[in-house]
Amino acid sequence: MQEKEVDEKKKSSKAESFLKGTLILTVAGVVVKVIGSLNWIFVSRILGGEGIGLYQMAFPIYFFALSVSTAGVPVAISIITAERVALKDIFGAKRIFRISMSLMFVTGLIFTALTYFGAQWLIDWHFIRDARAYWSVVALAPAIFFVTLLASSRGYLQGWQRMTPTAVSQIVEQIFRVVTMILFASLFLPWGLDFAAAGASLGAFAGAVAGLLVLVYFHWKLERDIKNEYGRDIKPLPESERSSTWKIIKRIFALSLPVSAASIMLPVVSNLDLAIVPQRLEVAGYSVNEATELFGYLTGMAVPLVNLATILTASLAVSLVPAISKARALKDDKLVFSQTASGVRISNFVCFPAFVIVFVLATPISTLIYNAPGAGPAVLVSSFSIVLLGLHQVSTAVLQGLGHPSIPMVNMIIAAGFKVVLNWVLTAQPSLGIMGAAWATAADMGVAAIINMYFIHRYIGYRIELPQFIKTIAAAAVMAVSVYFFYGFTMEWWGSNVFSTFAAVPVGCIVYLAVLLVIGGMLEEDIARIPMIGAYSIRALRRIGVFKDTTSGKEAA
Repeated sequence: MQEKEVDEKKKSSKAESFLKGTLILTVAGVVVKVIGSLNWIFVSRILGGEGIGLYQMAFPIYFFALSVSTAGVPVAISIITAERVALKDIFGAKRIFRISMSLMFVTGLIFTALTYFGAQWLIDWHFIRDARAYWSVVALAPAIFFVTLLASSRGYLQGWQRMTPTAVSQIVEQIFRVVTMILFASLFLPWGLDFAAAGASLGAFAGAVAGLLVLVYFHWKLERDIKNEYGRDIKPLPESERSSTWKIIKRIFALSLPVSAASIMLPVVSNLDLAIVPQRLEVAGYSVNEATELFGYLTGMAVPLVNLATILTASLAVSLVPAISKARALKDDKLVFSQTASGVRISNFVCFPAFVIVFVLATPISTLIYNAPGAGPAVLVSSFSIVLLGLHQVSTAVLQGLGHPSIPMVNMIIAAGFKVVLNWVLTAQPSLGIMGAAWATAADMGVAAIINMYFIHRYIGYRIELPQFIKTIAAAAVMAVSVYFFYGFTMEWWGSNVFSTFAAVPVGCIVYLAVLLVIGGMLEEDIARIPMIGAYSIRALRRIGVFKDTTSGKEAA
């Protein structure tokens, strides 16, 4: 009996580790976004619209080269490392890191050279329309090398389920990037806008170097912990000795290529939207200017709100991949199942109230943030994407952790096909217009998530827990009613959209949590796993009778 309890505690601590990592990455994500938003205010003032345009002409080239050279590599390395660590093959884990860093070193050099020497060719062949963007492309090229190494290093540390290094390096990278962009854009401005934009582009290089130096410290710290736990003389397991370098490289590529292809699908789908949506809006009866404005409402206002609302689930996905890989390597099917269930519950728990806030307050939020009440309809429909995107992110992470990264990639392609068809049909309907495109985007996420969940059920037998799901929906419905009436009441009383919007959000969240606790929609085990506040919350909720206090029973036993 005692052995069973110890085993359960171990499993619980493993689950805590991925939730703690989720919290750390979420906080880092918010900090990075805030710093980035402030950065664009200052850089825009320095460069102006034309200078920002030159920077934005170069950035897609850099982003594409980076996507091809690094996308999927952190995921692949974290999966393989987590498997080795789970089997106590520390020699094998360290060997994975050495091989992956060597591979990324070569890849980074190749793509840096291609970008640097290909800059003039891109201009000559009119891929970049303004020749002044040449220096921006050249300035961004060295960053590719360092970001490639950064990606490999983060993946290895994530494989050890250490998310703090990734979080700290992201924040430091962003700080150095921002300071460098502002500083060099200002210094080079007297030489002309082309050099000022190139100065801003140097921020990517400075940020990558700073982030890499931070990870060097965390690698030293990991090595010290490994020596303390496993000793200095770490010997390879028979399986590690049999694995050739080429076999490991093939495994890295086998895992990373589907993830890379899925990452490249995002800009492909965005370009399809650009080609289809404005054209079909014109068919619906809108002028060219109106179609452009409506397209801006969707892609520049509604979609960023959806992405902001799913920061936590994006972080949860990063933490889930190595956690599930580790459990799978140990052949611990119960732990794989419980981590999957926990991930889906947390996704729904966070995304449903976010959906309610954006759905009910679509126009007030559009007015408050963007001063564009006309974006309200697109934001309202896009709110459905929040729940579906959260489920898609978590289900993709589970399948990647299970060693099936190609399945989410194929599902994204299938879902993109649905989106293209729905964009073509719905956007051209005068009664829908841009809302048709928003529905197509929601369907894109929904189709991909549903097919992912089918394969998760096929591999581990998991289905969404219907009682918990219904309770979450019920709590979200009560929240929606409270937010709607509270906003209306405060608007009538004070007449301030700013106050009413900001006040309605916490009131709605309090109602949501209260209803969930009353109807039993929050599990004690999920609350207990929340880092830092979980244990205190359980004790407080036991005192008021929400959960049964089992302490006295245990003492009596």
